[in-house]
Amino acid sequence: MPSQQRPSLAEPRRTSPPAHVRVCVRLRPCSQGDPCIRGLDSRSLEIISWRNKMETMQYHFDTFYGDQATQHDIYTGSVQPVLCHLLEGQNASVLAYGPTGAGKTHTMLGSPEQPGVIPRALRDVLQMTREASCSPGGEEWDYSISMSYLEIYQEKVLDLLEPSQQDLPIREDRDRNILIPGLTERELRGFGDFERHFLPASRNRTVASTQLNDRSSRSHAVLLVRVARSQRAPPHRRRVAKLCLIDLAGSEDNRRTGNRGLRLKESGAINASLHVLSKVVDALNQGLSRVPYRDSKLTRLLQDSLGGSAHSVIIANVAPEQHFYFDTLSTLNFAAKSKQVVNRPFTQETLQAPAARKRPPEDPGAGSEGAGPGAKRPPEDPGAGSEGAGPGAKSPPEEEPPEAEPLSSLLPLEQLDPRLVQRLLGLEQLEKQQGGAGRRLPLLSTPRRERVALLRQLEETRRELQKLKERQKELEAMALLDKACQPKPLHHSKAPARARKQAVVLPLQQVQTPVGQQAMPSGAEGILVIQRNQCQAAGAGAENRAPAWELLLRPDLLARSRENLLALLNQGSAKELRALHRIGEKKAQLILAWRQLHGPFSQVEDLQQVEGMTAKQVASFLKANLLSALGCVPPLPPPPAQ
Repeated sequence: MPSQQRPSLAEPRRTSPPAHVRVCVRLRPCSQGDPCIRGLDSRSLEIISWRNKMETMQYHFDTFYGDQATQHDIYTGSVQPVLCHLLEGQNASVLAYGPTGAGKTHTMLGSPEQPGVIPRALRDVLQMTREASCSPGGEEWDYSISMSYLEIYQEKVLDLLEPSQQDLPIREDRDRNILIPGLTERELRGFGDFERHFLPASRNRTVASTQLNDRSSRSHAVLLVRVARSQRAPPHRRRVAKLCLIDLAGSEDNRRTGNRGLRLKESGAINASLHVLSKVVDALNQGLSRVPYRDSKLTRLLQDSLGGSAHSVIIANVAPEQHFYFDTLSTLNFAAKSKQVVNRPFTQETLQAPAARKRPPEDPGAGSEGAGPGAKRPPEDPGAGSEGAGPGAKSPPEEEPPEAEPLSSLLPLEQLDPRLVQRLLGLEQLEKQQGGAGRRLPLLSTPRRERVALLRQLEETRRELQKLKERQKELEAMALLDKACQPKPLHHSKAPARARKQAVVLPLQQVQTPVGQQAMPSGAEGILVIQRNQCQAAGAGAENRAPAWELLLRPDLLARSRENLLALLNQGSAKELRALHRIGEKKAQLILAWRQLHGPFSQVEDLQQVEGMTAKQVASFLKANLLSALGCVPPLPPPPAQ
């Protein structure tokens, strides 16, 4: 018998090409009056323009179903083609959208004579798994199907299989899969199991009567079908896919439905969630960085269907009557922009280790014959011997620790190099073979979550240390600049603990000054002069005090810097003025305007005459720009020979 080709280890997670959301429009038969919409062909339709009734607007979709289309036509034409991706481990979604009374529930559920999308899809999924298990090579795989059924009523997630008033939370795992903890899940072995669970649960959905619909859905119903495919033999691949079948509640105009009280509150919750759904589609089409999935329970649950990893189909139901015109137009506009949403399906495949075999407890008096390499042996009685043991039999070794989990179950194999995955699986196989001979190979058993947490904490600590070092350098440079730009020298009233004989100015230049010297040594080059303070108070103990030092800018360089600033203020362009510190676009334009009216500045302090410049701002401007305006400073000329 030819065996089915196994998926390659080199592609544990295969990605399909991007796929647009498929949109089809279904037109309900007209019940009264002239219709406002009609079909042109199998993909196009036109609707009367609301600006001019003599004109029409055309829309193009993947498929258009007229009022003569049957349930079978819609299912085979739009829904059935996406179900084949489930056995490949890829998600699929089908949404019924439209205003109240447009036929969404009929499309999804149907009737006993004309079944809708949901019963037809479940019947086909069960048939697909049966055919796959009976096909050549199908005996290597185990298939399982389960279902969950819920409704979103007034922003509450309620279980329909086991009804309760508990609002179920919506969570997301580390692989960005949407989960609902506490939601009931039923296994399906045949279509009879589906009918036994689904029909009673459908009666638990909240419905009510309005002026437009006798049985109006007051909640969004979501049927989740989980299809799992597991490989029996190593490497134990497992593919899990999810089919979402959603019957959305219709948008309502409360002026026509006559909603009051509780019905009005339900209508507000429905319209709000559909508005968030429209915002999500707009954000995806515009490529925004934030998509508002979390603004509604509905969009949070549909995160895989819109812009996610599912093959999605939207069935837009419209009504042809004139009094449904604006609802129909709004539905067509939503369907048109939903057609532009791009999903990125991929195969969700994992590699799992086989479950450990359970060994029966051994009798203390029984021998070790037939025991596995990892079996624990109880201590023997000194007077009792093992069955079949010779006179020279050795005492049993000490108990071994429990067997560690295989490495393949601890590492993310889908993110590793394919060659490394093959080597790891070969290592595990070698470990099993050598285990029978009493030898064991060490396996890594450090949990992946702890390793990731430690690495993340280490990286955050390194980043914080780097930020602290950079901040300290900035503070040191700012402190030196503040001291250099002080108009008066600073006098230290208190002597430091240790008198420093060497002063370092960064990042400008290093200057060394002996203790007994009062000025800069001749022939030295520098920008800042560090000299001894001569204004120390005389008195008892003055000779024991540590000398005080002051930091001054060379007078010639100070004058040159002010001249450069003044020349730049009088001749610089707006771009050159903006390059100065404390000067922005607005102040640069004010300086240019003042020059045109009053001529050049005579000194830098004349900036106070510019509108919006105060004396404090001018002083801050000087402090920030004095050193940067020095330019290329030549060294001091050597002193004359004595």
